[in-house]
Amino acid sequence: MKSNILMILLSVSALSCAQETPQVKQVSKMKPKTGLKGIKVVNTDDPVCHMSTAQYLKDTAVYKGKTYGFCSDLCKKEFRKNPVKYALK
Repeated sequence: MKSNILMILLSVSALSCAQETPQVKQVSKMKPKTGLKGIKVVNTDDPVCHMSTAQYLKDTAVYKGKTYGFCSDLCKKEFRKNPVKYALK
């Protein structure tokens, strides 16, 4: 009797788990800000993370009269902490 109840519970549990579909988080593609089109920057790659900024320019910063482009605000903040480390020579 106990084994029958145990088998029924295991079967129900297995069936309920098998019916769940795995949830996959989709990563959205980066889209450029419309306001940054046509801005000339001195770098083609983000000076912090080295990601290409040609198609995905998200933010800019000016250092010593040169405009640098960044893929994200995080990279821009890192650049501003120590611009000498990342600026083009």
